Amino acid sequence: MVEYRYLGRSGLKVAPLSLGTMMFGGQTDEATSRRIIAKAKAQGFNFLDTADIYNQGRSEEVVGRAITADRHDWVLATKVANPMGTGPNQSGLSRKWIVESVENSLRRLGTDYIDILYFHRAPFDQPLDEAVRAVADLVRAGKLRYFGVSNFRSWRIAEVANLADRCGIDRPVASQPLYNIVNRTAEVEQLPAAAHYGIGVVSYSPLARGVLTGKYAPDAAPAPDTRAGRADKRILETEWRPESLAVAQEIRRHAEGRGISAADFALAWVLNNRLITAAIAGPRTEAQWDAYVRALDYRFTADDEALVDRLVVAGHASTHGFNDPGHPVEGRVPRSTA
Repeated sequence: MVEYRYLGRSGLKVAPLSLGTMMFGGQTDEATSRRIIAKAKAQGFNFLDTADIYNQGRSEEVVGRAITADRHDWVLATKVANPMGTGPNQSGLSRKWIVESVENSLRRLGTDYIDILYFHRAPFDQPLDEAVRAVADLVRAGKLRYFGVSNFRSWRIAEVANLADRCGIDRPVASQPLYNIVNRTAEVEQLPAAAHYGIGVVSYSPLARGVLTGKYAPDAAPAPDTRAGRADKRILETEWRPESLAVAQEIRRHAEGRGISAADFALAWVLNNRLITAAIAGPRTEAQWDAYVRALDYRFTADDEALVDRLVVAGHASTHGFNDPGHPVEGRVPRSTA
């Protein structure tokens, strides 16, 4: 039985696993994607996560065709902000692009409304009030039910919540941060800020893009059929760190001693945080989806929590001084570089 949870202070109930569809329409073919979606629904899951950028819109198309007969049973989330073309206004959070992007997503999804529209990334060079006003208009037009933020630092979460108050619409219903055992930086401010403002947290990458499965040996080249083996840009920028590979091996040994997999343990750890509403599970295969679901059965112990705290300090990443280049730190602007 799925234990549904309210998303923040809203009346919206979602399952603790959100079916992430980043692979759909790409490495996961449409037939497999449909089987995974159908299986998830039969199991009681009701939360789907996609984005315009995933496989350049093909993920939305596959998802839309798969749920057309039972669209209203799903809480359907998609995203806006990443580039979908080469033009200067084909990305970001301008009113022009938000409205155009929503219309494009509605067409690809084959629906007349989106349950949650996430701002996929924060704009560093533009204010947020225009974006919130555009969302307010789309909510009033019935094209959106809710909105959320993804990869937003805590001060921007607060700013968006306050802008929504001023626009007379509900605050964002969800925040989507990166959160896993080898990157706990969201614990410092992002998770407490979301809780303070009544925003649910739907975290992503609970397995650190596969590192926390324990399949990568610290002293060996990655297998060619893995993300690291394919030289995936984001894993090489973020999770592919010696310290994280070593942590994953300790997690694997501990988890196997408990009779579960390292992946089960890593996902269960994320969901053992009361500040997390749901975690995004992004399977490539049906077997991977089955493994995500299995992790819901594990109950954490004090020893489990202590192990993770020993391996990675609360609020920190596994690697001292690590910063994600995809979401750079903004607190230093040199007056001169001469």
